[in-house]
Amino acid sequence: MTEKKDFSANFRSIDGYDGEKLVYPAASRNKGPILQVLKRLILNDEDTSTKNEKTLFLEIASGSGQHLAHFAPNFPNVIFQPSDVDETVLGSILFYADNCPTKNILLPKVIDIRNDLSDYGFTENSIDYLYVCNMIHISPFECTISLFKNAGKHLKPEALMIIYGPISRDGVITPQSNIDFDEKLRAGDPSWGIRDIGELVKLGENNNLHLIDTVEMPANNFTLIWRKV
Repeated sequence: MTEKKDFSANFRSIDGYDGEKLVYPAASRNKGPILQVLKRLILNDEDTSTKNEKTLFLEIASGSGQHLAHFAPNFPNVIFQPSDVDETVLGSILFYADNCPTKNILLPKVIDIRNDLSDYGFTENSIDYLYVCNMIHISPFECTISLFKNAGKHLKPEALMIIYGPISRDGVITPQSNIDFDEKLRAGDPSWGIRDIGELVKLGENNNLHLIDTVEMPANNFTLIWRKV
């Protein structure tokens, strides 16, 4: 077995940000069920001696940082890259990364997904997994459009994009709690709202991404799994 690199020196501190731990109740509830889906998807080969590169897992809209902190110890040979557009949460992401026992979470990046990921140092066909949780319904649709465009450009061939959150089907939102949630979102910002799986499939087709699985999750959410073709 190859020696695992210690990344701890890479995320001890970020200038201007202290490691202030945030705890989001939704993340606490859904991190376990999402991990079970990831365990079906991620090849966790303990013997990496024949691999030239580490597997790269990029999270967009990391929020508190709880998800990667929960996922990373289960996949010690995967390198996890957290990111968020909101600089104020970097301290919390840093806290969770710094306390990860497997030391395989990198320093968080400030990423606005509306921009091309090349602006943040990513090259084409370089990402193994692109993960987004509870973002596409609480951001303008242009963010979702750009997410798919970036996935089509920067995922490796056959690599996966994983999206978690509520969705509608054929314009129908269920159950009533999600209808109420959607109305609340759009009342606060008309550019927000639960997206329909049909429009997401079209975005996928336009960006060489094929929907390979739709997994029903607790609390009326779904995990959508896309493969780059």
